[in-house]
Amino acid sequence: MMERAESGQKLYTRMRLWEFPDQYVIEPTDGSCGSSLTVNKADGSMSLIDEVPECSSIRVPKIRIIFGVIGMLKLVAGSYLIVITDRECVGSYLGHPIYKATSLKIFPCDQSVKNSNAEQKTLETEFSGLLNVAERTSGLYFSYDSNLTLSAQRLHDLGDESKLLPLWRQAEPRFLWNNYILEALIDNKLDPYLLPVVQGSFQNFQAAIGKEIVDVTLIARRCTRRNGTRMWRRGADSDGYVANFVETEQIVQMNGFTSSFVQVRGSIPFIWEQVVDLTYKPKFEIVRPEEAPRVAERHFLDLRKKYGSILAVNLVNKHGGEGRLSEKFANAMHRVIGDDVRYLHFDFHKICGHVHFEHLSILYDQIVDFLEKNGYLLLNEKGEKMKEQTGVVRTNCIDCLDRTNVTQSMIGRRMLEIQLRRIGVFGAEETISSHPNFDESYKIYEISIQYSGTPALKGDFVRFGQRTVQGILNDGWNSLARYYLNNFSDGTKQYFPVALALVLIGFYLALMSLRQVRYDLRHLLFSVMWASLSVALGAFVKANGRIFCKRPRLNKPRS
Repeated sequence: MMERAESGQKLYTRMRLWEFPDQYVIEPTDGSCGSSLTVNKADGSMSLIDEVPECSSIRVPKIRIIFGVIGMLKLVAGSYLIVITDRECVGSYLGHPIYKATSLKIFPCDQSVKNSNAEQKTLETEFSGLLNVAERTSGLYFSYDSNLTLSAQRLHDLGDESKLLPLWRQAEPRFLWNNYILEALIDNKLDPYLLPVVQGSFQNFQAAIGKEIVDVTLIARRCTRRNGTRMWRRGADSDGYVANFVETEQIVQMNGFTSSFVQVRGSIPFIWEQVVDLTYKPKFEIVRPEEAPRVAERHFLDLRKKYGSILAVNLVNKHGGEGRLSEKFANAMHRVIGDDVRYLHFDFHKICGHVHFEHLSILYDQIVDFLEKNGYLLLNEKGEKMKEQTGVVRTNCIDCLDRTNVTQSMIGRRMLEIQLRRIGVFGAEETISSHPNFDESYKIYEISIQYSGTPALKGDFVRFGQRTVQGILNDGWNSLARYYLNNFSDGTKQYFPVALALVLIGFYLALMSLRQVRYDLRHLLFSVMWASLSVALGAFVKANGRIFCKRPRLNKPRS
């Protein structure tokens, strides 16, 4: 087990929130002797006090238990305190309890808004309405003792001085979900209240293999840069940060040994987009194509600094709209490919289709040399590094969800078998599939729900290593759900529902007029008119999808 990173001041694990008419007071109730935190309802200003203010018939507070302060969000005129009101222990990470935030609550500090002008009040109302989304955010995980933003290898490599820092100062900004909204607490030096939170997925389970008990942790860390939902956030920005970038780690612990293996995924790294326009598969549009090589170069330079050698596995189709993206990606990689960056195209749909995922063995044979060379982290009983991971596989499809999930699962399973053989749990020919209980527990992720609103497609293969009839039926249902969410839910501000309603009404009136033609030929003209208007409106929505997709931004997160 890894050495615990002892920071100078512990985080409060349980608090009581007092809501007075003019302020909020957060009182530690976990046995700590720390000061209470007051937050002014008028302007969000903070200070520490030694005792909770006295109550009276005029100042009767509401009281609730909370388990962490997420941060403070500043809008146009008001501020909003975000806290965790419920949690669930979901396992452990390197020996420390890990919790999932199951309920968030937002408390407004916006009494100053009444003195704002009309425009500010309108904007404040619009933006504060969007905060309902924050309360429903899924896949938020935290620990009071361990740094979830860092992989086991990076945690091991932290210097002694870094291990004494508060958790938020040790954190990797890319995976610190509340990085931006912690600023007010950081400025006020409120370290015991500064709780780092990651978004992604976390699973921890134990499995018996013979007489041995193996502890396995699967964790996915979603990057905070270029965040967004499927189709509303694609490609890269000009700095090379890509949409839906996720670091995935699997950790195996047994008999004092700790082994870790990391993979990454991310959108195709140049500037492109997909404008939502009511079609099932909107067209891809490459933006500023002349910048593609530079953007890809910046993206892979950043990856090399963080992970070492990179093998980019591109899973998109070679033909059609995807083919255009694939060709541009391959061309952009000419300036990037070198001793420590490789590029490999694997046409997933052509080779594997929708059911023959066993053909992924073809891909594994092509990348096994990279995996063997760059390895994985292995620590012995004393916490000494016996082996380290010196490079990662970067996988992408279009969404970095379904094909990527299947491929990363295959790579992860193969590497997990290698790890277990190295530790001495598995024999030379033993596999995960030969242990049904272990096999069923090994699954990933919540990431698909966060990015697309539905579970990942092809999930039966990820979970069980094979395609099933039920899995295919589930994929059909989830595809329909994604279509609805992409067009009518994911856009924060859009008019597609109204447009769709008008189109359907037009077709309905056209049908009703057509039924009256046998009584009066003039209805044929009305039928043609209504049908034409419906088609014209649909075409207008499709052509102007980018206009409808615009939505307000809050504040830009700090890098």
